[in-house]
Amino acid sequence: MSFPTDLEIAQSATIKPIDQIATKLNINRDDLENYGKYKAKIPLDYIDEQKIKKSKLILVTAINPTPAGEGKTTVSVGLNDGLNKIGKNAIAVLREPSLGPVFGIKGGAAGGGYAQVIPMVDINLHFTGDFAAIEKANNLLSALIDNNLQNKKNNLNIDPKTIVWKRVMDMNDRSLRNIIIGVGGKSNGIMREDGFNITPASEVMAILCLSKDFNDLKNRLSNIFIGYTFQKEPIYARDLKAEGAMAILLKDAIKPNLVQTLENNPVILHGGPFANIAQGTNSIIATKMGLSLADYVVTEAGFGADLGAEKFMNIKCFYGDLKPDSYVIVTTIRALRYHGGAKSGEFENSNIEALKKGFENLEKHIENSFKYQLKPIIAINHFHNDSEEEINYVKSRCEKLNVIAVVADEFTNGGEGMKDLAQEVLKSIEEYKNDFVPLYSINDTIENKIEKIAKEIYGASSVNYSKKALNELKIINNLGLDKLPICIAKTQKSLSDDDKKIGRPKDFEITVREFEFAAGAGFVIPILGDMMRMPGLPSFPASELMDIDENGLITGLS
Repeated sequence: MSFPTDLEIAQSATIKPIDQIATKLNINRDDLENYGKYKAKIPLDYIDEQKIKKSKLILVTAINPTPAGEGKTTVSVGLNDGLNKIGKNAIAVLREPSLGPVFGIKGGAAGGGYAQVIPMVDINLHFTGDFAAIEKANNLLSALIDNNLQNKKNNLNIDPKTIVWKRVMDMNDRSLRNIIIGVGGKSNGIMREDGFNITPASEVMAILCLSKDFNDLKNRLSNIFIGYTFQKEPIYARDLKAEGAMAILLKDAIKPNLVQTLENNPVILHGGPFANIAQGTNSIIATKMGLSLADYVVTEAGFGADLGAEKFMNIKCFYGDLKPDSYVIVTTIRALRYHGGAKSGEFENSNIEALKKGFENLEKHIENSFKYQLKPIIAINHFHNDSEEEINYVKSRCEKLNVIAVVADEFTNGGEGMKDLAQEVLKSIEEYKNDFVPLYSINDTIENKIEKIAKEIYGASSVNYSKKALNELKIINNLGLDKLPICIAKTQKSLSDDDKKIGRPKDFEITVREFEFAAGAGFVIPILGDMMRMPGLPSFPASELMDIDENGLITGLS
């Protein structure tokens, strides 16, 4: 008997009207801003700073990603269901999916199996229009920049060659990475080089997710760096008086979205920055909303712990005055096989020797957690081809490292299969004595902050800088941005900056190829390797398997 697809499970679910979910959180149904029957936005005045101090924040992260996928979102959704199953007032606070991966190769981001967020189709498509609003705000600034270039009455004298701001769209389209605009004569604008990023890579997305309130949002938008004048003076969005109009476009997008799990437990989805090029977590506002409405909040950090969790700890916690009370690292048996050298097509099969070697990747992430003074729980996301020998080996190795490994069986059993993990999470909050500290001081130099991340979290032996990076570092210091957090852009597939170095590489160097900075969002971006801000579609994109019939029944979406 074959297992039903995620879409089939979602379509057969009993979904409750969203006002019933809101009632569980003591939200007045008249305060909801409904988007149909099953999704709504929550007004910002439900954020309660006093309640936030009493609630507990549970961070879910993972080992370095593999082709098989580790299931952080699925575990996060299942853990929320598990906590509710044992009688706790819990909510999951997660990111929204991007259309690019949905139609490309990764698929959606609403969980899977019997640990999903619904309405899954709506969530994976346009949802409540947040991404569209972010796209429009970003592209409004682009239009204002190009309009000013040819404006003779109100010209800021911007040097087109220095403009770093790009347009965005929420789709994978490699042909738009580098383009020429303004073709067709003077009436069509100034001809110059430009390009598109994918919407999750927009600084507007990062700003939305790091803003504390609407005034903070406007202030951060005003600080977006555009480029320089011909006289080498920096130009910001505020010089174009752009922040007010951009904020108008984001007036609804700033409000968190309320939906539910298959088990009708509440979930907040908000924001969606990628973790390999941005901070990789949902918004501060959404997390604080969750902490205001529930006693336990389950949230996740994108990709591996060396990216999403590190940025959660050192960027999001810094700006949001947050701290994790419990820390869960997700792994799978097949991922450990892969990190131990099992090739694609082979890591589905039992391989204890590969598993033993691959455990070193998990071991490094465990070691790193203690550097934040957090004792982790290991969630073994269960698959049908996991052998008891392999599961027991992981549990035994974890026990020797003074941590507990728990099998997470949310995919096939929902919240019922997560009760053990939920109990261990509660125990960690009460007994582990976690006392979160950031990795570095915000007042460290940029070089020192990078070195701490590279050596302490990645395990690198040293950090090298290209000549271009050193020149850009001088610019960043001259602009007074050296006291910002660091948001390293690198491959998610390895602890190093080389995606071929799986497992736990040692004695490696990393190279900062260049720097970017997000003055509005508030972080400096050292770029390791060749990072893309506009992905391309694979040879056989997921969209080819999708269809909709005359009755509106969708197939192939996951």
